[in-house]
Amino acid sequence: MHTIEKKSIKKGWAGANAEPAKEFPLTQLPILSGKIPDGLRGTLYRNGPGRLERGGIHMGHWFDGDGAILAVNFTVGEASRREGIATGVYRYVQTSGYEEEAAAAKLLYGNYGMTAPGPIWKQWQKPIKNAANTSVLALPDKLLALWEGGKPHALDLQTLETWGEDDLGGLTKGLSYSAHCKRDKQTGEIFNFGISPGLNATLNIYKSDPTGKIIQQAVYQLDGVPLVHDFVLAGQYIVFFIPPVRLNVLPALIGTNNYSDSLEWKPRLGTQILVIDRETLSVVSRGETEPWYQWHFANGYVDASGSVIVDIARYEDFQTNQYLKEVATGETHTPAQSTLTRVHLHPQTGKVTSIQQLLNRHCEFPNVPQQNVGQASGYTYMSTFRLGTDISQEVINAIARFDYKTETLTEADLGENRYPSEPIHAQDAQNPEQGWVLTVVYDGNSHSSEIWIFDSDRLDAEPICKLGLPSVIPHSFHGTWNPPQ
Repeated sequence: MHTIEKKSIKKGWAGANAEPAKEFPLTQLPILSGKIPDGLRGTLYRNGPGRLERGGIHMGHWFDGDGAILAVNFTVGEASRREGIATGVYRYVQTSGYEEEAAAAKLLYGNYGMTAPGPIWKQWQKPIKNAANTSVLALPDKLLALWEGGKPHALDLQTLETWGEDDLGGLTKGLSYSAHCKRDKQTGEIFNFGISPGLNATLNIYKSDPTGKIIQQAVYQLDGVPLVHDFVLAGQYIVFFIPPVRLNVLPALIGTNNYSDSLEWKPRLGTQILVIDRETLSVVSRGETEPWYQWHFANGYVDASGSVIVDIARYEDFQTNQYLKEVATGETHTPAQSTLTRVHLHPQTGKVTSIQQLLNRHCEFPNVPQQNVGQASGYTYMSTFRLGTDISQEVINAIARFDYKTETLTEADLGENRYPSEPIHAQDAQNPEQGWVLTVVYDGNSHSSEIWIFDSDRLDAEPICKLGLPSVIPHSFHGTWNPPQ
């Protein structure tokens, strides 16, 4: 009797990451349907892991892939003052680690989910590679490719040529600059942080002027080495929710285990809260609440009563890290659902007064229009799953908008085997009341990538425009919209 071996069938999303991304030079993008809106002027930037293998060896976690930047610029064509055109360029960030590994045609460095090749006793001597793969910050004279474990890389805004690591006038040796900076549209100030590891980590907080130059810093001691990926700007406060994940330092330090697998879920620690005054960068209060994990915040603001309102994509535990590790393999099986959750916080005491689930649907990559960062927003845009999706086996396959006034979700269902990136809101250059939502869509049916543009008020309608891209863009993490200066 012969045993029939069952072959696992990979889902449609796996094709996007199956091969290293192919760069393309500045190219005019074909309009596949519809028309570019007249008031859509500016540049969409996106960042994400462009390659997950080198020399036949696969990287250990989705977070380990080399960063690749997509820029799509919307302008007015020369032939007509009315018709918009879009041009795109896609390039890897030329970090020193990327260049060394490309020259050697093999992996040389460890990273978040992998130890460096070679004997264990040499691991502690080897630095990890700055992957420059998580997000972007568009400044007046440069684009920053952000990665939370090191310094940002500066790139040319138009060509995406890599200029090298940038210390922003204040990142001394050993300091890192996280991937989730917050920019106040009204003042132009930019806030960010970095974690310096040790037996007890330090939290470094930065305030920058509109050019990105760091003008103020503060340093605070943390309990152990937590995983802090994001924070929130809320009115006059900067707020950190520090989840109960701690690094088991010794295995990570000596190289017997990678960083990701050395992270431990410790719910008994609860979620620690740190409220910082944005003017002085001094501590207003510290608090503690029930345990949860979040990668991302949607937004924060101070309401009329003086309470801080913070919206998060909340996970009940840390299984999300295992799920993200599996994404790099092309097959997932770990369920990890987060929900849009609102936290009410008394800033002077650090006490949480209520925790409310706003939506019983998966929520990731939540964000608000740039002009609403740090203040009340009528809407949050997010990535989610189509109804009926087995979330343990798929990656995000829909985008949506949550309306706080009506408590309703408007969803863009892109159809079977289509996978949108994080939705990015773009304010219309001619009419500030009009907005657009841009997303990069990988179509697993045709193994191709496109840009889809939606009316921000009609996500459930057909896209206003679809643009073709010259090559497949692997699933990415974060992006930004840079309006015309």
